[in-house]
Amino acid sequence: MTAILLDGQALADKVKNEIARQIEHLSVTPGLGTILVGDDPASHSYVGAKIRDCEEVGITSIHEHLPADIDQEALVAVIERFNSDPQVHAYIVQLPLPPQLDEEAALRAIHPDKDADGLHPINLGRLVMGVDGPVPCTPRGIQMMLETYDVPVEGRHVCVIGRGLTIGRPMALLMALKRSTANAAVTVVHTGVADLGKYTRQADVIIAAAGVPNLVTPDMVKPGAAVIGGGLTREGKRILSDVDESVGEVAGWVTPRLGGVGPMTRAMLLKNTVDAAIANTK
Repeated sequence: MTAILLDGQALADKVKNEIARQIEHLSVTPGLGTILVGDDPASHSYVGAKIRDCEEVGITSIHEHLPADIDQEALVAVIERFNSDPQVHAYIVQLPLPPQLDEEAALRAIHPDKDADGLHPINLGRLVMGVDGPVPCTPRGIQMMLETYDVPVEGRHVCVIGRGLTIGRPMALLMALKRSTANAAVTVVHTGVADLGKYTRQADVIIAAAGVPNLVTPDMVKPGAAVIGGGLTREGKRILSDVDESVGEVAGWVTPRLGGVGPMTRAMLLKNTVDAAIANTK
């Protein structure tokens, strides 16, 4: 069996084109803010890509680069400035932060309606309740990929590997919601579970978000299942997926190591920003 590739890059390009056309008809230009602390190379690269995405679709980019030795009070002051800036419709504080800073406190300081990542406690609570609000970018992008490539999800068994705040926990909630296009039975496992394969082999859809390279191998996959590599790990200049590339020999659908979930995460950040700008005009 040769799996159908879930081409996240192609879908992200399509989403960005749709966003660009949508912005042309808006009465306001959406603004995405980015707050970057320190000089972590991966964070610099990621924020730079977001700024370029904004330029491509017509979103205003408002960027603040802060020194690595900044204290909590000064960081919160910048966050509060973004909260009150009418040109910033949504924004992110790029993680990880330097060790002297409280990441949880920084995320809580973001105004929930300007939370481009959908990770504020209020927005996660909205997701639990099934009410409208910014949805975390990676889970939202994965759900769109499953919809676009006609992967059967409703009433099926989805196994999420990972319980992290950015993917695992919100992904499980999103897949179980009846009001979404998911409405699935969801199992959540993690690296603390002795035999992951016992659970993944029962699943119609596997979403791996543990951040462990090549964690999901062909023997862990039911033939014909969809396998999504949500977790990525950098080893030098090489980016590795949670899903071993040989899984494509067994799966019905699979994300590629490059050009899978990552581009969709960035596209959903733009979509959340446009949604915030539209909500602000109502």
